[in-house]
Amino acid sequence: MARVLKWLLALVAIFVVLIGAIAFALHLWVGSADFRARVAQEISAAVGVPVELGGLDVDVWPLPGVAVDRVQVKSRPPLTFERIEARPVWSALLHRKLEIATLYVRNAVVPQDAIAAVAAAFRKAHPEDGAMKKEKAPQEPSSVTLPQRIVLEQVTWVDTKGAGNVVDATVHMDDDGLPGHVDFAVTQGRWQGVKAKLQRAAKLWQFDGQVGGGTIKGHFVPGKTTRGDPLVTGELDTSNVEVSYFTAPSKTMTGRLEAHTQLQADLRDLAAVADVLHTQTKFTVHNAVVHGIDLAQAVKTVGINRGGETHLDTLAGQLTTHGRTAELRNLVASSGALSATGNVNVAANKNLSGSVNVNLAEKVAGTALGVPLIVGGTLDSPSVTLSRSALLGAAIGTVIAPGVGTAGGAKVGDKLGDTLKGLFGK
Repeated sequence: MARVLKWLLALVAIFVVLIGAIAFALHLWVGSADFRARVAQEISAAVGVPVELGGLDVDVWPLPGVAVDRVQVKSRPPLTFERIEARPVWSALLHRKLEIATLYVRNAVVPQDAIAAVAAAFRKAHPEDGAMKKEKAPQEPSSVTLPQRIVLEQVTWVDTKGAGNVVDATVHMDDDGLPGHVDFAVTQGRWQGVKAKLQRAAKLWQFDGQVGGGTIKGHFVPGKTTRGDPLVTGELDTSNVEVSYFTAPSKTMTGRLEAHTQLQADLRDLAAVADVLHTQTKFTVHNAVVHGIDLAQAVKTVGINRGGETHLDTLAGQLTTHGRTAELRNLVASSGALSATGNVNVAANKNLSGSVNVNLAEKVAGTALGVPLIVGGTLDSPSVTLSRSALLGAAIGTVIAPGVGTAGGAKVGDKLGDTLKGLFGK
């Protein structure tokens, strides 16, 4: 028995030495400049964009895996990854399948424009992929599967305007290749403090997020467009969120937002989701303060107004977005003596256009003050002015009856302008 035990111990020792030797050899081979260059060349050909690898390494302890350091995808702008680690399911290798148990991505910089550039380069490098998928008969399942878990640590997403947000996230994938559970947090940037969970349930994903001191909850449903491209629809309920959180760094408005949103996005090009996202929202802002405009003063002076602020008890309306443009419709605001209605458009470059009708309950010589105003300027520096027709009416009213005639004439002049646009213009 003792001899058998000695032989077993000797075999184990030999096995350990062999494994160590193989691991050492793999480390030397994988870490060589020649091997890195060959791997980078293969990846570059597959992606359609030059790729550089700073180093390759094989880990045996504490868990077996392969790591790639200082990865740079030379798109314009470039994609950079300080470290990518893959921990394979070793039992699957015996069946000639590559299954990744966990994929780690650490300290990466991912510009949105770079994703779009890489996607375009990939389509150019593989123009036959779309046709082949339609014409070829079903084949055997691929020997490579998606990771069971993806961990992102300090990954910086850079939007098209150059603003970055640092993200930590963990994604658990289901067997069908779709995410089953996602934990997401923004640790730096404009959206710092945002936390969200996405949980798969039947044919939809439940969303639970924390933002701006309030919550956003709802669900997303995957689907297909008429062309067969991936599509997502959803509904979200926003509760007690500080509205300025959505317009930062601009502080045009502050207040607490309650809203119900319906959304739809074509996912054919993930880099362009922000440009194809459509939303419809019914909202109410409680204790709203509009910064940059004093509507009451604008009514009293019937002139150009910049600066100041307007306090409102409530502001309600409908918001429709098409990509990066927005339309505010059926706006209704009230606060004590002041009430207002109107429609405002927000362009992709933040320019404002539209009109509001503002009324003051305070009376001068028995007549209520009310003035139609044209909205202009930008989201960061809004302004209101009289229309040409209202301005002419205000001038006439001032001559006929100073004080009362100014505001009254502005309102009448605006109505005349609607009838005689060829004479008065806007």
